[in-house]
Amino acid sequence: MTGPTRPTAAPRPSLSLLDGIAMVVGVVVGIGIFKTPSLVAANVGSEAMFIGLWLLGGLITLAGALVYAELAMRHPSAGGEYTFLDRGLGRNVALLFAWARISVVQTGAIAAVAFVFADYAQAVLPLGPYGIAIYAAAVLVATTAVNLRGTVYGKIAQNLLSGLTLAVIVLIVIAAAFMVPVQQPPAAPPAMSSDGLGAAGLAMVFVLLTYGGWNEAAYISADLRDGRRNMLRLLLLGTLAITAIYLLTNLAYLSVLGLDAIRASDAVAADVMRLAAGDTGALLLSIAVCIAALSTLNASIFTGARVYFAIGADLPALRKLGAWDHDGNHPRRAILIQSAVALLLVAFGAMQRDGFQAIVEYTAPAFWLFMLLIGVSYFVLRRRDPQRPLLTWPLYPAVPGLFCAASAYLLYASLMHTGLGALVGIGVLLAGVPLIALAQRNSAMVPAE
Repeated sequence: MTGPTRPTAAPRPSLSLLDGIAMVVGVVVGIGIFKTPSLVAANVGSEAMFIGLWLLGGLITLAGALVYAELAMRHPSAGGEYTFLDRGLGRNVALLFAWARISVVQTGAIAAVAFVFADYAQAVLPLGPYGIAIYAAAVLVATTAVNLRGTVYGKIAQNLLSGLTLAVIVLIVIAAAFMVPVQQPPAAPPAMSSDGLGAAGLAMVFVLLTYGGWNEAAYISADLRDGRRNMLRLLLLGTLAITAIYLLTNLAYLSVLGLDAIRASDAVAADVMRLAAGDTGALLLSIAVCIAALSTLNASIFTGARVYFAIGADLPALRKLGAWDHDGNHPRRAILIQSAVALLLVAFGAMQRDGFQAIVEYTAPAFWLFMLLIGVSYFVLRRRDPQRPLLTWPLYPAVPGLFCAASAYLLYASLMHTGLGALVGIGVLLAGVPLIALAQRNSAMVPAE
């Protein structure tokens, strides 16, 4: 006689609204704000346009957040975007996305952040010619270990790291407020495109790259307490907070350095801190970037593995892949697999001239392709059930249309302005097609439990 079977483990709502906001802000407000402002400044003609593009980026992000909020309120699931695509465009598209997230998008993002941490850690404490690769692998292993302890430890680490990151940004803003703007010698004119609209479009690529990561909120909808009510609050408050942080930070950069000096800077935040506190200030800023990278890395590992649970539920042949650990309240095996793939990508990046750039190129086309398809899924799902919209928008369908148009442009730009890494990423994405067919065939032969 067999004993009672233990119910299948599933996500338990354990995150408060504040925990969720810290997770989203931690993913987004990380490395970008310390790297991309100079690239944006190089492609604009005035300070007003510089700030205006950052504001526009916030509005586009808000449009996407409203789309995701309604989707997550309708379909709360640890599968996040996978679930949205499954409901809207069908199982095959959803499985291709899952493959892309496992092999390209999320694991690539994790590897890219690990390289940023490694670059700055190597500057603070050099470890020799292989130091960057050593740091990248070590930080990935360390943050994986924290998340393997369970959801509680992951969220505690995230709240701490997000708080430290925001404290650093506040310090930069305060330093700028009390400093007299530095009179810089005239800089050489920026190498802008003869097509002003094209240059502004390229600047938007960097702006939206810096805003990227807010969509990870979709993967904690099943972990969020009172998810149907709090998901909208999380995305709106998180997006507004991120936009305010970016506007204040860039205004601080302008106040201290001016547009020409931002264009000429390789590390704009470090230059501000160097003027405020000398070389010690620049060193502290490097440490701060390491903290910001840790924040993004921890949040990305936490949210990234959730999709495996949904895949395992849909494909019996992959059920073990997404098994939920009852004690830790997390997909333990999925976290290990995700980090193993990310380590392979770290090895790939270490063999390139610039590991971070290679990984960004590797992930970008697949990321924006599926963002566009999720926008299409939104319209499909809303048309199927027009009498039951959860959110009433005065500008519908302009708001979701803006999100789709921005995603389509970023897909085009990521294909036109990237190199070998993008081709490798596309090749890996296409390799998933026969693997998906094989998994579906095997699942048809596995009896349901």
